[in-house]
Amino acid sequence: MAIRRLKDMEVKGKRVLCRADFNVTLDKQTGQVDDDTRVTAVLPTIRELQARGARVVLCSHFQRPKGKRVPEMSLRPVAANLSRHLGREVPFAEDCVGEPARAAVAKLKDGEALLLENLRFHKGEEADDADFARQLAELADVYVNDAFGAAHRAHASVHALPRLMPARCAGLLMMKEIDALAPLLAEPRRPFVAILGGAKISGKLQVLKHLLPKCDAMLIGGGMAYTFLKAQGLPVGKSLVEADLTGEAAAVLEQARKLGRTLLLPLDHVVAEKFEAQAPYRVVPADGIPDGWMALDIGPRTVERYTQEIAKAATVVWNGPQGVFELPPFNAGTFAVAKAVAGSQAFSVVGGGESVAAVNEAGVSERISHISTGGGASLEFLEGQKLPGIAVLES
Repeated sequence: MAIRRLKDMEVKGKRVLCRADFNVTLDKQTGQVDDDTRVTAVLPTIRELQARGARVVLCSHFQRPKGKRVPEMSLRPVAANLSRHLGREVPFAEDCVGEPARAAVAKLKDGEALLLENLRFHKGEEADDADFARQLAELADVYVNDAFGAAHRAHASVHALPRLMPARCAGLLMMKEIDALAPLLAEPRRPFVAILGGAKISGKLQVLKHLLPKCDAMLIGGGMAYTFLKAQGLPVGKSLVEADLTGEAAAVLEQARKLGRTLLLPLDHVVAEKFEAQAPYRVVPADGIPDGWMALDIGPRTVERYTQEIAKAATVVWNGPQGVFELPPFNAGTFAVAKAVAGSQAFSVVGGGESVAAVNEAGVSERISHISTGGGASLEFLEGQKLPGIAVLES
């Protein structure tokens, strides 16, 4: 994958448009940034550009205003958050194109940074509109994409815009993501274990099919496991099942058999009659889910078996929780897997918002080799898809 890196670019005295992913959460009471993980992830790129004398023009989408100016979806709070992190004021432009943007950029001096207003206030952003991209291109001499979380979207600021700018490259965060994920599909260190979970098989079917030939073992949990168990003729009670995909699940199981891959499904389950924190629950074997009960977590035998497989791995990729981890007491399986991954000697990659939240809540995030900032982007990358925002950076 031949992508120009930031170190290869001449940026001193140049206007550098840096596409970031500042789609953060705001505190409902104060209106200020609540979780600034996505802000801090881009700071290394911003600081390097500033240190090298660039005039940094930051842009991002924020929420879904659908092409309209929605005051509560303004990026202004992010400018304040950036100012605190960088130790200097980051001016805020009232628009991302037009005279407000041009005037703000014209005031920049070498080593300074500013933030443009929400790109999605203009319909042209999500439409990948060439004219909107040209207006953005007028603001810069160099384009840097550091928004891996938006790389799977063919939107103007990640697709049409870089095609207009010969001086384009990936930022430090973008390259960190690519450098971590690309080897998983090429030559991972073995044994390579993939852990997949989440609610539905439909959202993971392509990554299942793409990763299975590349990995040595696949561990499946979460709601998606029950479509597989249903396909095997096992009782699933009221557990989440995509009945129309049992055929696809059976095909994946057959693919694993033909390839000689280890594909593990839950050996036991934590079940309850209701999806409630105080609902009575119990542990049952793989074939013992009663009618009227639903599986909400993997059981202790499954945790033990999955932990054994993870301990043998040299590479682990995890996407999707093993149960309804946001609702105690049905979080034990997911947290146990998180701790097993963190405690292994493997190079570990965790992607997907819920999996990232799980390793954070389990207090083990610092022991994960790489935590991806892009849920949908990382999933599509693992499916083997060409992400528009990355493909356009390839020379």
